[in-house]
Amino acid sequence: MDSLELKFTEEHEWILVDDAGAGLVGISQHAADSLGDVVFVDLPQVGDNVEQFGKLGEIESVKAFSELFSPVSGAVVEVNESLTDAPDLINENPYESGWMVKIQLSDLSEIDKLMSASEYETFVSESEAH
Repeated sequence: MDSLELKFTEEHEWILVDDAGAGLVGISQHAADSLGDVVFVDLPQVGDNVEQFGKLGEIESVKAFSELFSPVSGAVVEVNESLTDAPDLINENPYESGWMVKIQLSDLSEIDKLMSASEYETFVSESEAH
């Protein structure tokens, strides 16, 4: 995936929205690297509604347990079932095989509240400097 199309949250989630207004969601490479080996992920079910920046699920690694937050509001239309048996896909490729859910956005303007790839890189650099 072209990271220039991705939008990011301050909680290190990303979304890639298609022309139909649905977006694949996952965690950033930075988050995957920080977590270490992912051993479990708890995601919503198809049909669940989520709110922008509201809880999306949970992720557990050998190092930490973290909550996942939705970058947008909408309905979950697909869940990456491969992660149930192979959560390490998140570490291997968080932007492709490690995507988590697909959300049909209820408000496309929410994308404007997210960071571009370059803004996210700056955010991460500044966060690590403190």
